[in-house]
Amino acid sequence: IKKGSVIFSGFRALGLYSNHLAHVVRYHKKHREFYIVTAVGNCFHTYNVKKLGIVAVSNALPEDISCLAADRMLVYVAIGKKVSAFARNKEVVHMYTGHGADVHLLLPFGDHIISVDRDNAVIVWDVESEEEYLQITFDKVSFEVSAVMHPSTYLNKILFGSSQGGLQLWNVKSNKLLHTFTGWPSGVTVLQQTPAVDVVGVGLSSGQIIIHNIKFDESLMKFQQDWGPVTSLSFRTDGHPVMAAGSPIGHIGLWDLEEKKLVCQMRDAHNTAIAGLTFLHGEPLLITNGADNGIRVWIFDTAGGGGRLLRSRLGHSAPPTKVQHHGLNGHHILSAGQDGTLQSFSTVHERFNRSLGHGSINKKKSKKKSLRYDELKLPAITTFASESARQSDWDSIVACHRGYLMTTTWNYQKGSMGAHKLEPERFNKNRALNVHATAVDITSCGNFVVVGLSSGHIDVYNMQSGMRRGQYGEDKAHRGAVRGVSVDGLNQLIVSAGADKLVNIWKFKSRKLVHSIDLGTSPSTTHLHRDSGMLAVALDDFTLNVLDMETKRIVRKFSGHRGQVNDMAFSPDGRWLITAAMDCTIRTWDLPSGCLVDCFLVDFAAVSLTMSPTGDFLASSHVDNLGIYLWSNNTLCGMVSLRPLPADYEPTAIMLPGTCPSQDEEGDTDLNTEMIEYESPEQLDEQLVTLSLLPDSRWKNLLHLDIIKKRNKPKEPPKVPTAAPFFMPTIPGLIPQFGLPLTPTGIESKIVNFGVLAQKSHFYQQLESAMLSNKYNGPVGMLKEMGPSGIDAELRGLAPDMGGDVSVLQGFLKMVASMLDSKRDFDLAQAYLALFLKLHLRLISQEPGLMEEASRVSEKLEETWTSMQTLFNQSLCLLSYTKSALL
Repeated sequence: IKKGSVIFSGFRALGLYSNHLAHVVRYHKKHREFYIVTAVGNCFHTYNVKKLGIVAVSNALPEDISCLAADRMLVYVAIGKKVSAFARNKEVVHMYTGHGADVHLLLPFGDHIISVDRDNAVIVWDVESEEEYLQITFDKVSFEVSAVMHPSTYLNKILFGSSQGGLQLWNVKSNKLLHTFTGWPSGVTVLQQTPAVDVVGVGLSSGQIIIHNIKFDESLMKFQQDWGPVTSLSFRTDGHPVMAAGSPIGHIGLWDLEEKKLVCQMRDAHNTAIAGLTFLHGEPLLITNGADNGIRVWIFDTAGGGGRLLRSRLGHSAPPTKVQHHGLNGHHILSAGQDGTLQSFSTVHERFNRSLGHGSINKKKSKKKSLRYDELKLPAITTFASESARQSDWDSIVACHRGYLMTTTWNYQKGSMGAHKLEPERFNKNRALNVHATAVDITSCGNFVVVGLSSGHIDVYNMQSGMRRGQYGEDKAHRGAVRGVSVDGLNQLIVSAGADKLVNIWKFKSRKLVHSIDLGTSPSTTHLHRDSGMLAVALDDFTLNVLDMETKRIVRKFSGHRGQVNDMAFSPDGRWLITAAMDCTIRTWDLPSGCLVDCFLVDFAAVSLTMSPTGDFLASSHVDNLGIYLWSNNTLCGMVSLRPLPADYEPTAIMLPGTCPSQDEEGDTDLNTEMIEYESPEQLDEQLVTLSLLPDSRWKNLLHLDIIKKRNKPKEPPKVPTAAPFFMPTIPGLIPQFGLPLTPTGIESKIVNFGVLAQKSHFYQQLESAMLSNKYNGPVGMLKEMGPSGIDAELRGLAPDMGGDVSVLQGFLKMVASMLDSKRDFDLAQAYLALFLKLHLRLISQEPGLMEEASRVSEKLEETWTSMQTLFNQSLCLLSYTKSALL
């Protein structure tokens, strides 16, 4: 049986751009455009350099990529001991298996691909046939391969660098070692071809960079960088003799090869090691990427030789801790990460992404180069609140920082830190008290901020001026730390939850306590749905309570999580509560029914959730994951049958979505196959009156059939067709039946056969047999299949003067009585009885037997109708009371 989520299916990931592997630059001759390929987990992305727009995302591989390389046609990827070749940046077309250890170096070489594994085995593969062309094994003690390159114009030659510091030049066609270079005392980390033939750039683990001529085995120049091993090298080819070298701490050194000196330092180009850097051929552009999840393009168009940032794609360099939708259209998601930054990701296109930067204690001081920036950085944001109502007038985001009493404001429009730092004066800036802000909320009008502290205080500030406007409670709002604070949609009430196990409801303006509820267990977090007034409270015992702000009562209690509840989100209509916990489950609770309707497992516990205001996407961030993952809401696209899940339901794990919109896989299309289609029985209950499913035209016009016939009477008699009909003759009726073939003679008799007129109809015979068995399903079924004219003719045919009998008329009344007894086809019983009385009323009054049966039917009809009338009156009464009570 297919399990998983019925409501949500993985859509795509946001904010993933690069990891610790070096990027690859490709040139498309037809497009005349450069492309960058970067690895992200178990797939790779292709971006165009022109706009850094994503062009393609590869299909996911079973493991994370460990090495990346590309030539003109294919992209080569190493995962574990295997090497895969991708065509069209998307699908695997070749697989190379044969290594005994993990592959860590790849080099495309014409029609071959060279791979090096951790056991020091070098294998040359034929790309098309996937066969092993050559294998070279080096002694790991004397020559451990750490870098590999093909020197320009050296036919069939490959240069290997070792972690011992030596170099070897091999002819891979003849499998011969041509020359061994003595090398240097420290290991080779990078080998890079310079713009000059025979000259190679060598980067060492000591930080030394050597420009070496391999033809004469002599070093032309040496440079030393003090930032650790050289991670990457690249040379400008646009007429400037400049070399760029990457370092493990994110700095880039630019060296002039003519003057043999350091020209410029690009400090903090990345927050982590420079994974790869490449000068575009013939252009003053440098592309860099790093493990800080960023791709940057630098342009060299200013005096001084340094590069300025031209364009970039940046995600979080540490996992996001809190995500929240900003605005009412659901297009922007604010995300605070452990790297201390606040970023906005667009669900529409990456060009709308923006970074609001890193929090700093003093913006002006931090910009001065004489001061260390790290000392002025604020720690990571723990929680924040945003409101778009007045974002064009003043700051619209308020954030709490880890261990800090001060809360900071941020301006979404400007994309930077705001004007105010909100801090109460009661502590006199005494940091030894160890008080910090724990919860924050902004009113729906965007004018006020409410901040809860670990000391139990709750303060309110004006957002425009940043001034404190008061506090809740005489001294403290709670005797323990404030765990959650929320303001309702109309600025009437504020609700707070504290570690003292209490939920307090306060008047917003007068700041008086209105009501207090004891939860019995400390709350860990709260979330208010402003439109419905429902407050979800997650407790430390992993249970959930839902509080109705209107009645000030707990209306729902949910249990089922086996770990701390990290975050909660309501659907826009307030019907669902979606929760994420450390047990790696994401659960959806249906509030009206009070049931768990959906549950699924993820590989990494979700730390934050947010539901789009339009209800189309759920966004989540996860432990140890840099991306924000979007899940599409299936109920908007099709019929989803939700059923209460049992208490012992075991969810199945779902993979986190990839970075491109997921295509409908064969397995995903059968999400609801396990849901059995509900087939409604003919009668839900014997006590209920059930109507037929026939259209109104089949029974409503029975009493007015003579008027309809008169209106539809033809003005001239129908003309007899001269020739035989093209189509087979059919008997008139709702269910088509073929008529009997014509007489072969073709001569019609003028003598009328009275025996045919006196013949009993099929319905008449069915009614007679039903009178004997006392089961009237047969004749009722026949009447259901007939049209109004047929029913009229059959009922007329029951009269004695039309060949019928009084006993059959009595049988028809018994059939109507049985229909009323079963309470089925109630509308048909009324219609058939009305037509029967219209046709045979005089005859019934003359026959005592018929009169007795008719009075019995009348009593049953009166009894059924009285009970229905009572139910109608009760419903109408309740409805009118509800309407008047609400008004």
